[in-house]
Amino acid sequence: MAIKYTFQGLLIYAAIAGYLLAFIVSLFGGKKSGRFLHLFGFIIALLAFAYRWYHVGHVPLQNLFEVFLALGMSVYPLGLFCRYVLRTPGRLADMLIGAVVLLPAGFVFSARPQHLPPALQSWLFGPHVAVYVLAYIFMAKAACHAIAHIVGNTPFVDENLLSPEQSAHQMICVGFPLLTLGLVLGSCWGKLAWGDYWGWDPKELWSLASWLLYAGYFHFRSIYRRRFARINCLWAIAGITIIIVTMLWVNLSRLFAGLHSYAV
Repeated sequence: MAIKYTFQGLLIYAAIAGYLLAFIVSLFGGKKSGRFLHLFGFIIALLAFAYRWYHVGHVPLQNLFEVFLALGMSVYPLGLFCRYVLRTPGRLADMLIGAVVLLPAGFVFSARPQHLPPALQSWLFGPHVAVYVLAYIFMAKAACHAIAHIVGNTPFVDENLLSPEQSAHQMICVGFPLLTLGLVLGSCWGKLAWGDYWGWDPKELWSLASWLLYAGYFHFRSIYRRRFARINCLWAIAGITIIIVTMLWVNLSRLFAGLHSYAV
């Protein structure tokens, strides 16, 4: 664990504190105060992301430090989209997810600026990683709702919002096209950078595995609808597990060295 005694680190820790305080206050009934603290955490996370962008001089999505920073900044606006467009609850989950995804940026991965390798000096660099960041947030929120359904815990239920299992489905319906777009953009990028659309790289394979798993989720749910709602939710939880493997184990394990090793 490496504490960052820098302005960048201060912003990250302030954002984590804002999200955690929002979660705790909301958990004990302080809805208005919790919303204010949640907004405060988002603003600080947005400032941290903007500062990083200014500091490195390019879209800060090069390595895991920057990706987790982007994840922490993206949860709040996507949460608003889910609530007011998809009609899904989840403010508490958003607060907790925001804090959790910022922890690796604050305490695990180095913030030292890195040289942008030739493979990343492409116009596809930003869009490819950005759509995956958005997809991962939707899938993480879907997994939280799936867990809530399985354990039977549905705090602050609003009759105008969907049930946990339905909410998970709605979010996967949005996240899956983003996963698909990420694969397509990655293939096009691979053709430009390495001369082939598909290189059988471990990161590519695990990304494909997560896509296939969610495709299986849709197939299963289309057949059985909500008759096996718990199994639908297990699919969603398995999906985020594969995504975590794709993000962390593939990048950090020496067993999976490949073309994406610069992402550490």
